[in-house]
Parts: sequence; C-alpha cells; structure tokens
Amino acid sequence: MVIVIVIVIGLVVGSFLNVVIHRLHTGGDILSDRSKCTQCGKVLAVLDLIPVISFVWLKGKCRYCQSKLSWQYPIVELTTALSFVLLALNYGLRITDYGFWVHAIFACFLIVIAVYDFKHYLILDKVVFPAAILALVYQTVQNNLLWAVLGALIISGFFAFQYFISKGKWIGFGDVKLGIFLGLLFAESALWFLIFAYLVGALVALLLMAFAGKGLRSRVPFGTILGFSAIIFMLYGEAFVRWYYNLLGL
Repeated sequence: MVIVIVIVIGLVVGSFLNVVIHRLHTGGDILSDRSKCTQCGKVLAVLDLIPVISFVWLKGKCRYCQSKLSWQYPIVELTTALSFVLLALNYGLRITDYGFWVHAIFACFLIVIAVYDFKHYLILDKVVFPAAILALVYQTVQNNLLWAVLGALIISGFFAFQYFISKGKWIGFGDVKLGIFLGLLFAESALWFLIFAYLVGALVALLLMAFAGKGLRSRVPFGTILGFSAIIFMLYGEAFVRWYYNLLGL
C-alpha cells in the first residue's frame, strides 16, 4: 500500500515538475496560470492532466488540435515516481522519515535542472541557488556543515578550473554553480560523486557516438548528466563506493 501511495505522489509531483520546467522558460506563473496546449492555447480540462494516463488515453495528442504532445511529460512523471519509490525503499518504506522527503525534494530539483538543461542548454540560478540553500540547511541540521562546504569547494572548484582553463569551451559556468549544490548535497562523498558522474558521462558519450552519430565535438548538456547521475548516486552512492574499492582490490 505504501508503494502505491508513493507512486501516486511521485506521478502527481512529476506532473507539477513538467509545469515548472515549461513555465520557467515561458515566464508564466507556476501556481496560478491554467495549463494550456502549447500549440492551440486551449485550456486543458482535468481529464487531460492525469499523469501518464491522459497521455496514453489521448494517444500522445492534444484532444483539441491533435498536435503531438511531448514525450517529456510521461517521462518526467515516471522518472519522478520511480525516484520516489527507490528512495522509499532506501528508507525501508518509512515515508514518515523527514530524510525521505528532503531527498525527494532534492530529486525534484535535480530532475528540473537535468530536463531544463537538456531542452535549453541552460542551468537557471533561480533553481540551483534555492537547491543549494536547502542542501546547506540540511547539512547544518545534520551537523555536517564543514564537510558540505568542503564538498562544494571540491566539485565547484574542479568545474571552475575547467571553465577558466578552457575559456568556457569544456564546461559552462552554470555547471560551476551546479557544482556548489552538488558539493553541499554530497559533502564528504563529493569526490566519489565526481568519479561516478564522469564514468556516467563517459558511458553516455560512448552510447551517443555508437547510436546517435555524435562526435567528440558534439554538444552535450552536462547539467543533464550531472542531474541524473546525482539522483542515482543519492540512491546507490554507498554501493558504488564499495564496488569501486572491490574493483581496486582494496
């Protein structure tokens, strides 16, 4: 029963994240504006907004103008639900634990950052800085402030080094700011996260070259890789560290 509740919450939150992602770009009010078709402008009814189900029922098209709907909508909804379920399992299905909800909120920030960067090649200050403040508060409550600050210096400093050395060709300054949030979030595990994120990045690059015809000079939204890597690391970071030690025979 707990899993069902978490799935429903995740789908609803994922639907809201789609609204956030869209209106951060268009400038609409996130809370008060009615949802509309992006093509015909028709205000959507409740039956058009049921997470995943409406997309399937409408066969991926607007009910009013028949224009195709973006696959972003069900993907974000399902990704959010899956993230919530895996977090709940990490907490032994104790969803009353405040740690579950804090990390669920972090996951939401990371999904918004990842998807927005994928679509627009941009990491917004209005998203990453509130996330960083929340991470700072969380680590302070956990009496882990020193490690959190050190983590922020490690990740953001590493990204800043790449940014200035390459004059912005290797990495964007938005990634430097994202590094502050990620460093505060992972604190003493910041260096491990960097290793993990670059392994994921290398894997993604190989897949893109093999199946999408991308080259070494192709533009890849690094914030997207960092965002989804961070969600996976939040869930399985400790297991990754153990695996890495075993790989090295330590």
